[in-house]
Amino acid sequence: MTVLFDARNAAVIADPYPALARLRETDPVHWDARLGGWLLTRYDDIRRSLRDPRLSSDRMRPFFAHLPEKTRDGMADLGAHMALWAVFNDPPDHTRLRGLMNRAFTTSAVAALRPKVATIVEGLVDTLLQEPETDFIARFAYPLPATVIALLIGVPLEDVELLKQWSDDLGSFVLASRLSADKYSRANAAIREMNAYFGDLAEARRRNPTDDVASAMVAAQQRGDFLNRDELVAACVLLLFAGHETTTHLLGNGMLALLRHPAQMQALRAGRGNEGQVSAAVEEMLRWDGPSLAQVRVVAAEYELGGKVMQPGDRVFQMLAAANRDPETFADPDRFDIARADSNRHLTFGFGIHFCLGAPLARLEGQVAFPILLERLRDIALAAPPDWSDSIVVRGLNGLQIRCTAA
Repeated sequence: MTVLFDARNAAVIADPYPALARLRETDPVHWDARLGGWLLTRYDDIRRSLRDPRLSSDRMRPFFAHLPEKTRDGMADLGAHMALWAVFNDPPDHTRLRGLMNRAFTTSAVAALRPKVATIVEGLVDTLLQEPETDFIARFAYPLPATVIALLIGVPLEDVELLKQWSDDLGSFVLASRLSADKYSRANAAIREMNAYFGDLAEARRRNPTDDVASAMVAAQQRGDFLNRDELVAACVLLLFAGHETTTHLLGNGMLALLRHPAQMQALRAGRGNEGQVSAAVEEMLRWDGPSLAQVRVVAAEYELGGKVMQPGDRVFQMLAAANRDPETFADPDRFDIARADSNRHLTFGFGIHFCLGAPLARLEGQVAFPILLERLRDIALAAPPDWSDSIVVRGLNGLQIRCTAA
């Protein structure tokens, strides 16, 4: 049997779009035995499925329930914690938890961060210019969103690197890395550390409230909005984790797209003072090679699509990257064009009740970062081949070595 999409193949990891296009054209509702689930690749099918209650986000509880008892016992902390994340819950719990976290990303709260984001970006550009060759991910694309979300939550900046290590270990499990053999034990250890850390932070804010999200979460618990301390801590961990992961890959993938399309880089540099042009450019980065490869659901009730019948318990991979290149939705979809008129129809942030909570913040950081980068840097060039993550969920870079000079 011909394998249409081999998610373990190095060439597919580096560029999944040709394989996804073949799937979309020949078998848009495809059973993948290697991944153990259905792959959806058409825009309309995915958009519809993201709103269908027969496809459940509650995939962590059944995952842990089906593990061998000895394995499950060794991951008890991880299983209990992940079951409390809003992204892995359906209504009514999802509605309540998301409503509480929404308060961190109000329009006014995000807009108020713009000058702080610009200051952080300027400082990070200074570090990029200290050496002729540097890793854009390690030196810029990770520390920018990690610093911003830390400020928002109330995490001391000196703890950001510590939290990065825990977040990376957790990410190897949550984001379905296929090459990390010890990802379960690392993630379980990381969640213990993060639970203790944010538990201590919550206690500190209970004694001395400040103007940050952690204090707001504690106040919500005191009002009875959170049912218990574990829910509060899980919300803080989710905000930290989700608050930087997507934006890191937006910045990394976006820079790589500009490097591979120098005319588009020059056009963005020329139009960097035009907010509308910058916003459109960021949307095209999100569409063309955005930070989301797939979202995963579990079939809760029999679901028929394209003549295929999915049974309860089946996993469904909604291949967002394929949807964003669907020619039925986007004109000339494989062309990277920062002036494209239809970019904002992309599904990178999902759709429906699980639409990415941090999307406004991710967009803001991209809209602030790229104009400053292109104003202050010249002769930006790749210094080594991109190092892609092997995740089946996110689409992002482990490393991006670049050379640049000061403008």
